[in-house]
Amino acid sequence: MQKSLGPLPGGRPLATQNAGVKATRAGINLGAEITGIDLTKPVSEAQLAAVQAALVDNELIIFRDQNISSQNLIDFGRRFDELTVHPFAPHEKEAPVLIKFRNDETTPPFGTDCWHSDETFRAEPPMATILVAKEVPAVGGDTIFASMTAAYDGLSDRMQNFVSGLEAVNDFKPFKALFDNSLENRMKLQKFELDYPPQVHPVVRVHPVSGRKVLFVNPQFTIAIKGMDERESRSLLDTLFQQALIPEVQFRHHWAPHTIAMWDNRSTQHYAVHDYYPQRRYMERVTIKGGPVTGVPRADATTLKRGKYVPLGGADSHGGHKPH
Repeated sequence: MQKSLGPLPGGRPLATQNAGVKATRAGINLGAEITGIDLTKPVSEAQLAAVQAALVDNELIIFRDQNISSQNLIDFGRRFDELTVHPFAPHEKEAPVLIKFRNDETTPPFGTDCWHSDETFRAEPPMATILVAKEVPAVGGDTIFASMTAAYDGLSDRMQNFVSGLEAVNDFKPFKALFDNSLENRMKLQKFELDYPPQVHPVVRVHPVSGRKVLFVNPQFTIAIKGMDERESRSLLDTLFQQALIPEVQFRHHWAPHTIAMWDNRSTQHYAVHDYYPQRRYMERVTIKGGPVTGVPRADATTLKRGKYVPLGGADSHGGHKPH
């Protein structure tokens, strides 16, 4: 039986413990430290269930002092579901599900210093991602995470009503910079465009486990709101993208060797800070397949919630800040 240990503001538990696995909250809106499990050893069904519950509850979970091998990482990821192969990320032929990020003075980081949910250019974006630090810079190289459930909750009632039922177009646009104008690369890019055509996902998705509503657009892959002209689409997306920038919805993770971060890709975004170049940073990652993205129906004025919590940084209809 899961046991709660102490309260957080809003009545959430400070910590939970199940099957010896303890999740201690590290941030108000997301993030928890996981103890009581050794990922170099086989994980029991009860431990796995505890980790899964902690992931949904906290959206980001962190394991420290886990000196795991690449195979340990792959095996752990496969306990959740099938692992996917990223079409553009660096990996080895022997283990294509394992992504290796080796960045130093000769290989600067590319493309992750932008807020995003992983691979929303897919018809079924990943459920979760697991990233382990092998070597970290002396200074810098943090990853910032944002709770997109808190980001949605922070929208005004009117904006929540407006974006409910809207759909957004997602595309692998940042990776097109990997292809130059040679005939060979143009042909490769054409094949990728056929394999990964733009995908339409709801602007507000429903988390398949928690049932919470999530703001599901990101500046890396979301390119337009379906059914709007370009100016309207750009203006609305810019407004929605700003939600991830509110400090209260964020958690900044500082890496140390043998630290693992696992995030719920259905309810978070992240930003890998590129401030450590030319220092060395070596990370390994696996990505767990997801399922269909379910949205919310178009709301009407009679279904607006009343008395919900105050939007983070929000203002009332008269331009003043709502009381906290």
